Amino acid sequence: MDIKLPRLGEGAESGTVVSIFVKPGDQIKEGQTILELENEKAVAPIPASASGRVDKLYVKEGDKISAGQPILSLADDGAATPVKEAPREGTRPTTPPAAVAVAQPQRPLAEVPRVVVQGEPVTNGAVAASPTVRKLARDLGIDLSYVRGSERGGRISVEDLRAYVQQLQQMAAAPSPTASASKPTTEKIDFAKWGPVDRQPLTSLRKIIAQRMHESWASVPRVTQFDEADITGIGALRKKYIAKYKKKGGNLTLTPFLMKAVVEVLKKYPTFNSSLDEASEEIVFKKYYHIGIAVDTEQGLLVPVIRDVDKKSLLQLSKELAELAEKARQRKVSADDLKGGTFTISNQGGIGSSFFTPIVNKPEVAILGVGRGVLKPVVRGAKIVKRMLLPLGLSYDHRVIDGGTAARFTVEVVQALEQFKEAGVKI
Repeated sequence: MDIKLPRLGEGAESGTVVSIFVKPGDQIKEGQTILELENEKAVAPIPASASGRVDKLYVKEGDKISAGQPILSLADDGAATPVKEAPREGTRPTTPPAAVAVAQPQRPLAEVPRVVVQGEPVTNGAVAASPTVRKLARDLGIDLSYVRGSERGGRISVEDLRAYVQQLQQMAAAPSPTASASKPTTEKIDFAKWGPVDRQPLTSLRKIIAQRMHESWASVPRVTQFDEADITGIGALRKKYIAKYKKKGGNLTLTPFLMKAVVEVLKKYPTFNSSLDEASEEIVFKKYYHIGIAVDTEQGLLVPVIRDVDKKSLLQLSKELAELAEKARQRKVSADDLKGGTFTISNQGGIGSSFFTPIVNKPEVAILGVGRGVLKPVVRGAKIVKRMLLPLGLSYDHRVIDGGTAARFTVEVVQALEQFKEAGVKI
């Protein structure tokens, strides 16, 4: 029997094989991980749906496979394959119609008689076809009146039906004229003409990142609002409580403070916690607060989501954040870990970055970019004092959010950070 790739989740129909853990001859058990598949920026283990000995592998590392596609075949140990006897004369063959279709001699598509795949039916009268062809057509949901028969009297053969299905598949896969016209032509450049080069194929993750960023850039009219927050007080709180958090297994970084401050302001400005449903032309206001945290990994940018931030303490967030970030770096996050976010925070302070314009993580409508805190001279009353200032950049979807609202949101985030209460840090 064949073990096939199961459906990976809602909207997930394919992925790229990252690792294969079995080989022909291996004995496997049901539920055992047989390969890892990269899909939607996550790497998921694929378990065996049955036990047995691996007879043949149909895939290799780097292959892109879809739900329902065979991964490997299992053989029964010690069981001989029965020899099929030819049907006796006068008896009806027991081969099912689907097998008959596969057993037909395969001719190149160019040699197959041209068939009609759209427009008016070929015939408005009775269709000439065998019971086998009629059953196949019923199983496939095909109206035989649109298939041109190549046999005598216009009779439709299995080969005619196969050709019709092939042309339908080709039409479905072909880009529409509008899409082809709007897609810019890519120029092929030979960079080696000017000196030595190395080429490296894009990884599946990098392709997904590129696709997501292009979609966001092409469809979201974005604006970025900049400001600075005085986090001197938060720095003092971190210094005071960091050891206590470590004893409890938490790491008191700046990011949990940012998450709590942002959620506090999201409750006042629900538009920033929404999504634009373009199909129904509605704004969807979410009554939950799931914050995506951009994580820099060797493979590329991942954005795992921490759920129900408003219901968790700073200690809980610090623990969960460290665990999820480590899972992301090891590519152990699941596809579900990367979905369902309502707002994203991208903190580049640990790298040393300053102001930057983050790209909105569609279908969210806003993202907060955070740089490295810097000591600066600040006027306080009649004095100039040293304060730790944090650069912030709020990018937002201008279809949903207006500039004045974004300015007020940013000001309140700054205030929430500057006025962070010690009671929210205590364990």
